[in-house]
Parts: sequence; C-alpha cells; structure tokens
Amino acid sequence: MIETLGRALLFDIDGTLANTDPLHLKAFNQVLGPRGHVFDHARFSRDLQGFANVSIGERFLPDETLERRAAILGEKEEVFRTLVSGQIEPLPGLMALLDRADGVGIPMVAVTNAPRLNAELLLSGLGITHRFKALVIGDELPHGKPHPLPYQEGLRFVGASAAASIAFEDSRSGVQSATAAGIPTIGIRTSLSDADLIGSGAVASASAFDDPALLARLACAMAW
Repeated sequence: MIETLGRALLFDIDGTLANTDPLHLKAFNQVLGPRGHVFDHARFSRDLQGFANVSIGERFLPDETLERRAAILGEKEEVFRTLVSGQIEPLPGLMALLDRADGVGIPMVAVTNAPRLNAELLLSGLGITHRFKALVIGDELPHGKPHPLPYQEGLRFVGASAAASIAFEDSRSGVQSATAAGIPTIGIRTSLSDADLIGSGAVASASAFDDPALLARLACAMAW
C-alpha cells in the first residue's frame, strides 16, 4: 500500500453518487406546489439544490412556525424516500473509483445537507455505507453548506489536508462549501453545466466518474 497520509476523497451524496435530483424536484413540487411554489429544473437548481431544509423553510415557508416548517419538509423527505426506494443506481464509474481508493488506502467521507435518514438510505441502497470513514450531515452542524464547516468536519474526521484532498459536488452550494474549505473540487454534471460548476468555484467538471479527464486528474493528485 502506498503512502496516502493527508489525502482524502470527499463526496456529496444526492446528484453526485447517484442522480437523485429529478426525484427531489418531484417531491418538492408535490409538497410545496399546493403551497404556491412550483419548480422547474432551472429554479430547482438555483433555489433548492444542495441547500439544507432549514434554509429552504426560511425562504419558502416564512409564515409557518419552525415546527410546522420542519413537518412540511419532513413530509417532502418522506415522499422522496418513497420515490427513490428501489431506484438507486450509482453514477457510471463510481464503484471502480471507490475500489481504487480503497485499494491504496485513501479514506473517503460523505458530506451532505440531506437529512440523515435520506443519506443512510442512499448509501445503503448503493451498498457503499462501509466505504466511508465518516458521514457528515450539514443539518446536524451549526452551519450547513454553502458554509465550509461540513467539509472542514469531513477533513477533521480523517485527519486529511484540504489541499491534498479532492471533493466531488453537483450543486452550487456544495461547490462553494468545499472550495471555501480549501478543497479542490470536481463538479459532477448531473444537473448543472460545466460553466455553472466552474463559476461556483470547481477546478473542473465531469459527466460521471468514468470521465477519462477526471481519472487522469485523480491518478496525478492521488498518486495511484
């Protein structure tokens, strides 16, 4: 096993490990649509994608109590979990990449603004829970994405250096969070374009984890 001290790979979950964003969009419209908020893809990617439910509730349910906001958005998450059950497929190349990282001893961390139930469902549905040394939930911290704290916590869990690590994100808020933590970030183009991801701070983008340019970059950065 080669020396990998200080390196880590950090992954967002929704839209990064699996393309779940269309199901989130459907669930938000089902729950928030009757309350006057209907989202198309562009509005979803701008106003919802990657944000914690607390901030979504503040923005779109301002007249509700905190408890009622939590209940409404909890309903949305229940709808999402029902929609996604049995439909979780990894992005192309993901499993091979995880195998490669495991093989050379590079620790991996999942960092998400999703509720813990959602995150655990997706990781278990993909069969990769055991791959991650830590699961960081933004809602369980004083600040979620786009604040750098979730990624700072991810680095802390595995004792990794930001500059020597790589993060993978599909949302603007996620890219902003990882880059603010000092981590070179690859944007995954499940929902946003290369221009959107680079504009948010990503150093590059990829269509999936089998992208040849991504694999070449990883081989250089991770020395494998």
